[in-house]
Amino acid sequence: MSLPQPVPPSWKDLGKSSNDLLGKDFPTSSVTLEVKTLTPSNVAFKVGGARDTKSSLIGGDIEAKFFNKPHGLTFTQTWTTSNILKTQVEVDNQIAKGVKLDLQTALTPNTGAKSALFTTTYKQPGLHTRAFLDIFKGPTFTADTVVGRDGFLVGAEASYNVTEGKITKYATAIGYSAPEYAVTLHGLSNLSTFAASYYHRVNPDVEAGAKAIYDTRASASGNVALEVGTKVYLDSAAFVKAKINNSGVLALGYTQSLRPGVRASFGLALDTQRLNDPASQGAHKVGASFTFDG
Repeated sequence: MSLPQPVPPSWKDLGKSSNDLLGKDFPTSSVTLEVKTLTPSNVAFKVGGARDTKSSLIGGDIEAKFFNKPHGLTFTQTWTTSNILKTQVEVDNQIAKGVKLDLQTALTPNTGAKSALFTTTYKQPGLHTRAFLDIFKGPTFTADTVVGRDGFLVGAEASYNVTEGKITKYATAIGYSAPEYAVTLHGLSNLSTFAASYYHRVNPDVEAGAKAIYDTRASASGNVALEVGTKVYLDSAAFVKAKINNSGVLALGYTQSLRPGVRASFGLALDTQRLNDPASQGAHKVGASFTFDG
């Protein structure tokens, strides 16, 4: 008799452990600040800002999110410094168990530009499928599905342009996920780009991972990209991360929890092939991130 199967990750979360290890907590190109608060009436507010360390441009947004848990309803409104108004309405587990409806819209009053994306998600043990309809672009219909059993995962994605009447994008993936490690293989961009990722929790204090990408359309001298990284917990409130790619760019990150709800991260990226080059000042990057969650 087989064991009960968990809900597999969504298509975008295949390889998430490796992607998070290599992509998060490296604030190397900007200084960011994020403040979150929650009211007793289930309204969450978030204010975020970022200053680009290269251009010195500052951008930000303010977000208000209302939760109605008994009815599975979440309403989110966002206003950015680019004067973009974003609205998101989510209804979860109301139509049927495991079904989530999501409508995301964006409007730029200055130019009249608008977008609308309607998403349906269905999750059950061993199955995670999503369908997207981009109303103003095409319209384009995109669907993806991931099935899982005993740790093995198989997924696929395809997009169909309704106006042109043709498939515009397709991809596939296979993987295996266990509590201590995960391996994922992707065939992306109409099977012209292939990616392999690996994640391993070596012990409770050390994580390691790697990712390789092979682009069949690029020149033979630069069609493979490789990146490896690690994460080490110093104690319950701090950790360091390091990664390096085959271009010689070394990134370091340090994150410290200052107190409950307050976190600071610092990042540094060095082009190791240009350390002694006087003109390489712009190749090295430094940044920081501060989060206050009330």
